[in-house]
Amino acid sequence: MSSDSNFSTSVLKLTGFTVVLLLVPFIAMQFTAEVNWTLLDFVFAGALIFGTGFAYMVVTRNAEELAYRIAVGFFLFTGLVLIWINLSVGIIGSEDNMINLLYYIVLATGVIGAIVSRFQIQGMIVSMFSCAIAVGIITIIYFLTGMKLAPESSLIEVLAMNGFFAFLFAVSGLLFINAKGDVKAEAED
Repeated sequence: MSSDSNFSTSVLKLTGFTVVLLLVPFIAMQFTAEVNWTLLDFVFAGALIFGTGFAYMVVTRNAEELAYRIAVGFFLFTGLVLIWINLSVGIIGSEDNMINLLYYIVLATGVIGAIVSRFQIQGMIVSMFSCAIAVGIITIIYFLTGMKLAPESSLIEVLAMNGFFAFLFAVSGLLFINAKGDVKAEAED
């Protein structure tokens, strides 16, 4: 089977997976008023899920090394979770709080860094740790403003959420470091 055929099959599987995931809130809406998605919610969620999976497939299409593929997946999954939480409930305060817009700068840092480095391992390491640092900077901004930007968020909540995302980006960076070690070992043989 050719590479293009495998890629097409993977896109079809991803499409099916996206539809199955979207059936969960659709079915839940039939049984409870707690889940109340609009058509726009379904379209956006579908685009986010499919887009993340498609980005993974494109970036890792020619990557044979498992550590690299895991690191890319971890970064994309972290980005998906960050967007999902930020849009649904907000990371600091509610989803309407303006400080939450700063998290899109974190994602832009990772994406731009990845593109500029052409998804090479060294550039990905720098990008992932830059994302972790950017999350830390948002935390500092929040505290320097006297927590006036989202008084409804407690110190523990802000530290926990930001620590969680900084940790996930740092883990992705460490996974890329592991991939770098694997590449060197293969090159020396």
